Formats: sequence, structure tokens, C-alpha cells
Amino acid sequence: MYKFITALGLCLILTFAAASYAFNILYPLKYFDIIEKYADKYNHPAVLICAVIHAESRFDPDAVSKKGASGLMQIAQITADWAAEELPLENYSYADIHEPELNILIGCWFLDKLNKQFGGDADTVLAAYNAGSGNVSKWLNSDEYSKDGVALDYAAFGETRAYIKKVNDNIKIYGRILYWHDIRNKK
Repeated sequence: MYKFITALGLCLILTFAAASYAFNILYPLKYFDIIEKYADKYNHPAVLICAVIHAESRFDPDAVSKKGASGLMQIAQITADWAAEELPLENYSYADIHEPELNILIGCWFLDKLNKQFGGDADTVLAAYNAGSGNVSKWLNSDEYSKDGVALDYAAFGETRAYIKKVNDNIKIYGRILYWHDIRNKK
């Protein structure tokens, strides 16, 4: 009986370890010091930045979209060039956009710009991050997509609707991850 209990305990431990390892692969938490730095600078919850990064690149700094956006937060060159002028960034080159520090800085800066432009409505900001602020501005001027012209009720693009859902789902998951991360770091 003792051998059975020991074997069962070992199986449970191995199962938990395997599940934990798989979960860390599916929902990594990399570059958190950089995420926290720029989330704080631009007054974003770190969980939001983690959720956006996961939705955009799954934490792959070398990711490139079909449309040419690059890095962790999938920054397009036009956005990066604009950020480089506005911030200003010394020695800026879009070739460096895969560097986590630069990418997260510009991504957080851009989310801040969108947040100010669209009055802080989270789903509207996420829609603009995905579909572009021009599209979202058009949607806000249509009763079909916005009842009040301020917040987006419905995104015209299916991809954008899916993106908003994905980021919001990621926020729930990363909320739990960051909660446990915080607990472990306080010990």
C-alpha cells in the first residue's frame, strides 16, 4: 500500500510539473522588468501589456506580421518613426525594433496615445491598436458601431473583434500569473 501511495504521489507531482511547464510555454512571462518600467511610465496596468504582447507575438521578439509589423508588440514602421520623433529617440533605427526595450517602449507610448485619443475606453483602444485609429474613428461616427460616438460597441472587422476578445481573455490569464508572480517575489 505504501508503494502505491508513493507512486501515486510521484505521478501527481510529475503531472503537476508537466502541466506547469506546458502552461509556462503557452503563457510565458518574459521581459517583465521592461514591461513594468514602461507600463508604469505610461500608466498602463502591466497585465494589459502582457496580454497585448501575448496576443501580438506570444513573447517572440523576432515576430513579424503579414503586414510587416515587428517585435513583441508588433510595431509598424510608420508608428515607430512617429514615436522616434515624438519621444524623441536618439540613434533610432527601425532595424532595432526587435529589441524588447525599444519595442515595449514604443508599444506603451502608442497605447497611451490611443488611450488619450479615444477617451480611455479599453476595447476601443484595443480596436485602434489592431485596426488603426482611422478605422476606429470612422466606426465611432456610425450608429451601427457606436451608440454614443465615444465608445465602440462593435468592431467592423472580424479580426478586430477576435483580437479584443483574445486580449481580454489574456488579461484574465495574466492577471492570475502576475498575482502568483507577485506572491512568489514577496517571499
